[in-house]
Amino acid sequence: MSTGDDGTTGHGPRDPYDYPRKWEADVVLSDGGVVHLRPIVPSDAERLVAFHGRLSERTRYLRYFGAYPRIPQRDLERFTTVDHHDRVAFIALLGDDIVAVGRYERLNHGPSAEVAFVVDDAHQGRGLGSILLEHLAAAASECGLRRFVAEVLAENSAMVRVFRDAGYQVSRAIEEGVLHLEFDIESTEESLAVARAREQAAEARSVHNLLHPSSVAVIGASKDPTKVGYAVLSNLLAADFAGTIYPVNPEHHSVRGVRAYKSVLEIPDPVDLAVVAVPADQVESVLDGALVKGVKTLLIVSAGFAEAGPHGLHAELRLVGEARAHGMRVVGPNALGVLNTDPAVRLNATLAPRLPARGRAGFFCQSGALGSAILADAGQRGLGLSTFVSAGNRADVSGNDLLQYWETDPATDLVLLYLESFGNPRKFARLARRLGRTKPIVAVKSGRHAVRPQLAANSTEVDEASVQALFEQAGVVRVENLAQLFDTALVFAHQPLPAGSRVGIVGNSSAIGLLAADTARAQGLRVAFEPVDVGAQAGPEEFAAAVREALVSPDTDALVVVFVPPLAVPGTAYARALREVVHGLDQRKPIVSTFLAAEGVPAELAVIGPDGSPGHGSIPSFASPERAVAALAKVIRYAAWRQRPQGNLVRPSGVHAEAAQEIVRELLAGGDKNIVLEDDEVVRLVGCYGIDVVRFRVVDSADGAVAAAEEIGYPVTVKAVDERLRGRPDLAGVRLDLGYADAVRRGYEDLRTVSHEDEMYVQKMAPKGVSCSIGLQDDPSFGTLVSFGLSGLVSTLLGDRAYRAVPLTDVDAATLIREPKSAPLLTGYRGDEPADLAALQDMVLRVAALAEDNPEVRALTLDPVMASPEGAFVANARIVLGPPPARPDTGPRRLRPINAVD
Repeated sequence: MSTGDDGTTGHGPRDPYDYPRKWEADVVLSDGGVVHLRPIVPSDAERLVAFHGRLSERTRYLRYFGAYPRIPQRDLERFTTVDHHDRVAFIALLGDDIVAVGRYERLNHGPSAEVAFVVDDAHQGRGLGSILLEHLAAAASECGLRRFVAEVLAENSAMVRVFRDAGYQVSRAIEEGVLHLEFDIESTEESLAVARAREQAAEARSVHNLLHPSSVAVIGASKDPTKVGYAVLSNLLAADFAGTIYPVNPEHHSVRGVRAYKSVLEIPDPVDLAVVAVPADQVESVLDGALVKGVKTLLIVSAGFAEAGPHGLHAELRLVGEARAHGMRVVGPNALGVLNTDPAVRLNATLAPRLPARGRAGFFCQSGALGSAILADAGQRGLGLSTFVSAGNRADVSGNDLLQYWETDPATDLVLLYLESFGNPRKFARLARRLGRTKPIVAVKSGRHAVRPQLAANSTEVDEASVQALFEQAGVVRVENLAQLFDTALVFAHQPLPAGSRVGIVGNSSAIGLLAADTARAQGLRVAFEPVDVGAQAGPEEFAAAVREALVSPDTDALVVVFVPPLAVPGTAYARALREVVHGLDQRKPIVSTFLAAEGVPAELAVIGPDGSPGHGSIPSFASPERAVAALAKVIRYAAWRQRPQGNLVRPSGVHAEAAQEIVRELLAGGDKNIVLEDDEVVRLVGCYGIDVVRFRVVDSADGAVAAAEEIGYPVTVKAVDERLRGRPDLAGVRLDLGYADAVRRGYEDLRTVSHEDEMYVQKMAPKGVSCSIGLQDDPSFGTLVSFGLSGLVSTLLGDRAYRAVPLTDVDAATLIREPKSAPLLTGYRGDEPADLAALQDMVLRVAALAEDNPEVRALTLDPVMASPEGAFVANARIVLGPPPARPDTGPRRLRPINAVD
């Protein structure tokens, strides 16, 4: 396609206002602030002139290789009128001001383009250059470009660093002080890793800003004890916040003894965090002042937004859009608040009256209503917290942002989540898998079976065992309720991870010991030896000796201590004896107990930390042995997951993602309905991923069937077009292994009688093997799932399928095909020759790559896949395309679109 200087193309002029809306994005900068990115349009001319006027002479010289004090009218028109294909320009906006511009122009109608960008002096060093490069590369790739070139003054070290550090293979040449740089823009493992690392650092920084403010304004601070503004201000004061508090109330000079301001604009110093505690209909008016003030983060505890109906949702989206446009992140609305127990911060910007004890657990909760109960329960159970965020409607800041923060937060060793939905399931799985390798994640996932309307057509009920496997794949310890969450958290918070699953049981009651042993076996744990019963009359010393012997035994990896206090000796003496013997041995084996009928960490079993609260080494106690063992079992399974090989995200060879994406765009052509692909379309699409469907022809006569068989080569199978006939257990719709013309003719006529249709498939016979099924489907919690099982009615009825969430590692693919109960049929069960499992694994990875690259693939079925010693052969494939319901975790960095509703 040729392009003229006026923005015309070989097909005529393009509308300079008509750009792909998906190119717009809110992005987080390296300092945690936000800018809005979008393509430039002619009406941006005045903004561009103002932006150019703010640039220093040095910045203009480095960008334009000369003084260039003002933009001539001809250049201004050229800069702002682009075709959004061969000539593309992005602007970064903060409020109404342009703060950065990046552009590319195709060279000589070929696959290369020259790229350049310039950043406002006041915003240099915030990562805008790398963000512009990511988004320009993605747009260029979409428009068929393969390579970027750049001319950079050798003295422009900052710009050279942007290109050098982006992860691309950059070639360099220098002539007369000008560097000529060239690089392919296709994503590489290195460029993706760089982008992900920058994303983590930026999003973590934005949460750090939220949790470490040096000043807090309470907008709506009140003297009325019944008002939310009174509670927030009181709790900030009671926690002895280390920074400065500014009540905002237009009617009073002071609130709770602190000087008040009529507006946030009257506050003399910068405001890091503004807590908004006014009625919903007043939030928009106070937002204007916060935008002008330049507040970093808004915490909106006010209710009456998305949870109140469509009008509230509209107001919420508009509010978040305005906040992001002015560089702010938003927590809420309808949030309980945030807190940080760090002694250097002491932030309690919540509606909960007490700051919890200092601990090393970070807690994210979507439900504001449950937040207070969670904090109270944590205090009662002796679980200390490092930070807590209750995000309410989660219009902006979400659980994924907190995972990014906690990954590198040195004060947090354990992550607790109460989730109602995942805003971006694929991103959650990626972040959780990475974070879970170093810090346990324990999650209550409510609403597990609630399916959003846009998912209903392509969602399949996934059995509980598979749900558990999916959580474990991501490294998440799944629990059913808050009680289980706290039970499990207490073990993680206070005890070491075990080396294995061998459990010793010591107590003074054989009945309770046996109950613990039964529970351990039911949980899949190995009981190291018969439960040790020291007897009801044993004293503290005998009890401690039995614990010592079990702990030092090489046959145990963990210990359960069950205790019923005798009448003669106080139970506290036994507790102290237990604590002392454990503390003295330092065996690095986790211990749980049922002691004194206490829940949490009794004082006698606590190892007091520097701040006076229970610290690491404290022994958690549970009301029953079942709960103690169940919590320990979750910790043991997590430790086993961490010890397993992590695997690598493998990109299969021979994949042509761009060709596949072009096919998908062509087939959907802007439509918003699901479509079932025709046979030739399916073959084209899966072929881009190296998945070959066994050769077939569609025929409508017996002579055509014979001609097709001779073209393809005997033996062949003749199959009915109707899937219901082909899938019947009695094979009524299939004639197999036809080796000559008359057999093909008879097979065609037989099926024509059965199906009452002329159209049939004639297909080359695949090598004999085990019939398998590989599929893709949408799930409301996990995004796109890859499933595997053996074909057939029995497997379907029994639900004998395994699932993994995209993206898959090589280890995920290997375990997926071995997980169904019927999988031994693939490995030579009863003397059969084993199937080529490597070929099956490769096909699973190709299906996963197809799903990751093309989120528009709403459903896919390869069934049957004949798994034989010669390989894996696809006999039939079906694909449904449609608008993707789950946000993909691909492409350049961006925040969740504000028009996305979970």
